[in-house]
Amino acid sequence: MKNNFPILESERLILRQFIESDLENVFKGLSHPEVIKYYGISFKTLEESKQQMAWFFNLEKSEKGIWWAVCSKTTGEFLGAGGLNDLCKINKKAEIGFWLLPENWGKGFITEIIPLICNYAFNSIGLNRLEAFVESENTNCKKVLAKLNFTLEDTMKDCEIKNDQRISLDIYSKLNNQ
Repeated sequence: MKNNFPILESERLILRQFIESDLENVFKGLSHPEVIKYYGISFKTLEESKQQMAWFFNLEKSEKGIWWAVCSKTTGEFLGAGGLNDLCKINKKAEIGFWLLPENWGKGFITEIIPLICNYAFNSIGLNRLEAFVESENTNCKKVLAKLNFTLEDTMKDCEIKNDQRISLDIYSKLNNQ
């Protein structure tokens, strides 16, 4: 684990480095049908979830991104995850992603998480552009991104296959000067 891992805080949340004891919560989230409905990764067993934990731990080492465990600031309870992947320092851009355990939906946490990650990306890493690729049917995510001043750029029609069905992805972006 990195000793100087950046901790991000809002009024209600703390975004911290993942720890081994987060494994069960990561599995709980990434195996839950409602969480994975529009998410690109899912796991059927706790053992499979170890792959995701290894990815979290190795992502920053490879300098391709960074992900945080999202926790309650008062109780320390694990709420979900958020971060950056596909970080490209040459082009000064990355993809932003996030998910919450369903019991934490509708509480305004995402509107606290995303600005923390954006500020870190723009001010600490020096990125110019953040991208979000959202399944076209994921209306809740699209509403949140629009509320946080992400711009809908276009739709990649039938660009991926998920559960033997073609899906389209909407491309959202936020620039450092927005």
